[in-house]
Amino acid sequence: MDEPDLSIVIVNYNTGHLFERLFSSLAAAQGILKLQTILVDNASHDNSADIIINRFPSVELIQNPINVGFGRANNQAVPRIRGRYILLLNTDAFVSPDTLMKTISFMDQNLRCGILGVKLIGEDGSLQPSCRFFPTPWNVFVAANGLARYFPKTKLVDDMTWDHRTTRQCDWVPGCFYLIRKEVVDQIGLFDPRFFLYCEEVDHCCRARDAGWIVTFYADTQVVHIGGESAKFDPAFTSSSRQIAPLLVESELLYYRKHYGLSALIESIVLTACGALMEVVKNAIQPKGRKREAQKEKLRLMWLLLRTTRCASQSTR
Repeated sequence: MDEPDLSIVIVNYNTGHLFERLFSSLAAAQGILKLQTILVDNASHDNSADIIINRFPSVELIQNPINVGFGRANNQAVPRIRGRYILLLNTDAFVSPDTLMKTISFMDQNLRCGILGVKLIGEDGSLQPSCRFFPTPWNVFVAANGLARYFPKTKLVDDMTWDHRTTRQCDWVPGCFYLIRKEVVDQIGLFDPRFFLYCEEVDHCCRARDAGWIVTFYADTQVVHIGGESAKFDPAFTSSSRQIAPLLVESELLYYRKHYGLSALIESIVLTACGALMEVVKNAIQPKGRKREAQKEKLRLMWLLLRTTRCASQSTR
């Protein structure tokens, strides 16, 4: 069997309605590349698996009886991967006709580039965060409380002020389009299974950089990313529920503990408490305005999760 140039791994949760557009965009971008496509279905209830079996039989299907999360689902595909490169692709991320050929060519010419992301845009053409700095308790606090203008030297996780027409090295790139050299996965593995959702790619890029690989934002192609498609079809994961916030806070704590130690947990709690106090003061000064309690809620979740995660050493799911 010929070795594929690219193994594409797609994790799906109730987004079968996007398959036609997803696979059409991949076909239009294939060019001379040999592709292997693996889809991991996280116990969807929208007949996603039947759609793959009946309409896209060349796609290798892995069916999970429960939702195991984004990182663990991607990990399941690793034993099947045969390509020189691995592309982790969301079902709501649609490549341009030149995306695959250009990014693979760039990786072929830049042998120390281990992970590559591209310019992400919304359906309306608006630029999305595509090239990011690592989160720390401090830069997350500054961004969450609108203090960036007072600390101009702080590198925010999502800095959108620079010219995104320039290819550059960065700390990490989003997982909706995440191109990896196979040697990277052979050396450091893929995702830490403790991250059920969020921060998987942050942690992975950090480990790759520690191992000497370069993470690159590639500006010469773009991918349309809708975002939130899996969440909106399940009431447990809608923005109005209380489920998504604990997962985000949990992953943040796990990341801080893993890469910065216990001192970072303490710093994050103290800074979040400061943010909650600032909210109390602002709400008192502007009693008729809309009350902000995001930091207060985050602080509450932190205290609960510190216990259930054993001080951010294990996941809750």
